[in-house]
Amino acid sequence: MQQLALDVRLADHARFGNFHPGSNALALASVQAMAGGGSPSLAWLWGPQGVGKSHLLQAAVAEAHGQGRRTAYLPLAELGHLPPAVLDGMGGVELLALDDPAVVAGSADWERALLRLYEQLLAGGGRMLVGAADSPASSGIVLADLRSRFSAAAAFRLAPLAEADCRQALQQRARWLGLDLPDDTLDFLLARVGRGQGSLFRLLERLDREALVAQRRLTIPFVGSLLRREAQTLNGGGPHPGPRKAP
Repeated sequence: MQQLALDVRLADHARFGNFHPGSNALALASVQAMAGGGSPSLAWLWGPQGVGKSHLLQAAVAEAHGQGRRTAYLPLAELGHLPPAVLDGMGGVELLALDDPAVVAGSADWERALLRLYEQLLAGGGRMLVGAADSPASSGIVLADLRSRFSAAAAFRLAPLAEADCRQALQQRARWLGLDLPDDTLDFLLARVGRGQGSLFRLLERLDREALVAQRRLTIPFVGSLLRREAQTLNGGGPHPGPRKAP
């Protein structure tokens, strides 16, 4: 069967140098080893949204590709509506990153195709890196052989960043964007938006675009006006919810 063409692009920012590990240093080291052609041959990253699973998967693919290895990144949230034939011909890649297998869990055709793909990768000395919301045991995979393979993976639960780590991660991302993020503006952001890594990074990129258009620095008044506009849009014109309260 002919392989279907995929239009999947890696995020420009998804590189190891842009990932602040916090308490996830062991997971980062293992993924970096896989990207370099080392062990393990199968790893499973899991945790809530916004902890950097997709970032690490894409960073590994980018790193391995930069070293001349054959790679593939499969975000199943985007591809799961396609037939499993999208996997045909991928058994020869050296690093395959599978993002969000829960999307196809329970589909007999997809699960059989994933099992075939894993066996092909293993036979060829390839590696599979999986990112999921839950552990392998709670993945929803029905096919016993596939569930067994995934359960044998090196599994790493990614934890959200602590506040100090979140500050460093935001400052690191701001430098990568070429932004000056003053400490008082950073405090203002963290007090109002929370510590979800993904949402904070998306907001920072939005601030970067807005500041470029307005030719403004990231001052508290400028950032506050943007947050108020977004809150009014979400609340149908209601007031900004204000600072979050500590748990």
